[in-house]
Amino acid sequence: MTFPSLRLLAAAAPLLLSACGTFNAAARAEDGAGAELAHVWGRWADSGGDIAVAVTWERKVDAGVTVAEIEDAFASVAAEENLKMVGSLPLSAELQARSGQPQKFLKVYSYCDPETARAMVDFSPHMAAFLPCRITVLEKDDGLWIYTMNMDMLTSMGRKLPPELRPRVMRVRDAIRKMLERGARGEF
Repeated sequence: MTFPSLRLLAAAAPLLLSACGTFNAAARAEDGAGAELAHVWGRWADSGGDIAVAVTWERKVDAGVTVAEIEDAFASVAAEENLKMVGSLPLSAELQARSGQPQKFLKVYSYCDPETARAMVDFSPHMAAFLPCRITVLEKDDGLWIYTMNMDMLTSMGRKLPPELRPRVMRVRDAIRKMLERGARGEF
């Protein structure tokens, strides 16, 4: 083997070794992981590299729907799906109290299914960083918007969930998605 060939092999070694890890991770991933990764990557690229765009779901709230109607929709879905509201963070109210100046609406709502949360953290302790599930109502110049994390990343891109855990996680995912959709329409 010539010296240039050895240099090329040495340069390629980290890529080859990392590919082994990639193949190993892909073999353990949920079905559909590649499609979800492509979706996240596409949103990241389309946004000019804004990672928050890539990893969230959003809906513009229908014209005429009020914050109270959005909150009623959230509460209705939470009751239907047995999710507990574990807190809210009224950021715009706090900022207005501090500054004395009117603020555009911004409030974060937190929901949790404690048993599913515990099971997810037991499966992967890093999941604790994603708890509780959060959904945010934000006023922008063009009206109200609702944002939440793209939970398909957790259900599709990670290691295969144990068969007894997957339906529970999907129920929470579907409930958060339902909050997003029904909240945007003011349906309760």
